[in-house]
Amino acid sequence: MKKFVKHSQALFFIFAIVLLLAGCGVGQQSASSGSSTAQNEVSGQDSSNKAETVDLTISAAASLTDALKEIQPLYESSHKGIELNFNFGGSGALEKQIEQGAPSDLFLSASKKNMKSLVDQQLIESNQQKTWLTNELVVVIPADGTMSITSVKDLTQSEVKKVAIGIPESVPAGKYAQEALTNVKLWDVLQDKLVQAKDVRQVLQYVETGNADVGFVYKTDALTSQKAKIAFEVDSKTYSTVEYPIGIIKASKHIQEAEIFYEYLQSQEALNIMAKYGFTIPK
Repeated sequence: MKKFVKHSQALFFIFAIVLLLAGCGVGQQSASSGSSTAQNEVSGQDSSNKAETVDLTISAAASLTDALKEIQPLYESSHKGIELNFNFGGSGALEKQIEQGAPSDLFLSASKKNMKSLVDQQLIESNQQKTWLTNELVVVIPADGTMSITSVKDLTQSEVKKVAIGIPESVPAGKYAQEALTNVKLWDVLQDKLVQAKDVRQVLQYVETGNADVGFVYKTDALTSQKAKIAFEVDSKTYSTVEYPIGIIKASKHIQEAEIFYEYLQSQEALNIMAKYGFTIPK
């Protein structure tokens, strides 16, 4: 009987030790799990604190397309967290979009008139806009064209069937073309030949594809084309100076980032790129 009691006590003692060890294992596992959870929470917190990418929307005249596409990767690589989204079009159409509340941070216009309109409506502060570039108006023909055209008066020739221009009411290049033709008494004469386009790039496309015999575009647009060539430069005395103002949209949700890009566009690096594409820098 005594041996049985001693044996039972021994078994009980061993069983207690096993339970104790098992409890310690569970505790360690729980602590480990708790530690892992805490680490995940910290990791999640760090992830949520990462800076978000800022998308800047720039409403820009179509004639600025190629130059700004070159600027884009240079700027984004040196300004981490900033993405430039360009909305290219006729300056008049872009102005209307901004007036109607379309999201935009900067306006790069090919006309002082469109910029002034937004300033007058207090959509752009007068001290946050300025003249940035100037340009010239030229007449282009297909690169393989054989017509002898050296002045606007030659547009009356019978072999010239279609003359492309931007819609004067919304495309500054079209307005300048209208002004030049009006001043030499040819606007009414050429009415039956005129083909109007939504922006200056479409004018260039019409000439490149043979859908127009000639077209009024900016010198900078002509220089980008392999399928069109300059027939002549329009007399600068017959139209107003082509100025490109830039401004920051007052309603921008990224004012600080917009101001930084606004200043960058006026830097020597940016201006050198614009000059490469044929733009002139005002003195």
